[in-house]
Amino acid sequence: MSNKNLLMVKHSQMESERITLRPILLSDADDMYEYTSDEQTTRYIYDPHTDLNQTKKMIANYYMKQPIGMYAIMLKESNKMIGTIEFRIHEGNNSGELGFTLNSHFWGKGYMTEAGKVILELAFHTLGLDRVYAGHDARNVASGKVLSRLGMTYEGTLRRDQMVKGVLTDSRHYSILKEEYLNSTK
Repeated sequence: MSNKNLLMVKHSQMESERITLRPILLSDADDMYEYTSDEQTTRYIYDPHTDLNQTKKMIANYYMKQPIGMYAIMLKESNKMIGTIEFRIHEGNNSGELGFTLNSHFWGKGYMTEAGKVILELAFHTLGLDRVYAGHDARNVASGKVLSRLGMTYEGTLRRDQMVKGVLTDSRHYSILKEEYLNSTK
């Protein structure tokens, strides 16, 4: 296990003012199904789930299979899971890749920006990474706004580079460098 993976394991639970990030559990299936079955939430990522067992399989086969960097976003006030945020380290270029999904009932309240800030703190202060990057379906303007609020810079669009629900779509890419992050938090 690399030192960065060890640090990620040590930081498998983190918190901010309103949310806690922690590993995803099978017991999160009901809360996760609430948004994986919602067309509005899943519009740019996958077909909505049609039964709870589909969500349980996704938790077991994706989130729990390689759990380092996979976080449930939990509301502190209710202990409700409202989404996920993923952070994958790429040691070859000392960078990290960010991805996220948020229940549409909680959009526009700043929760994803808050979760992203926790991950950036981890990336740059704890892990000592040089760069964090993310991409999103170009049609999903809200995700781009989250990335911009995190201080990320738009780098460009890859045309028809991913298949979403049987349609080739463009993806927009953003990044933030360590020095940019450190300057923005002074």
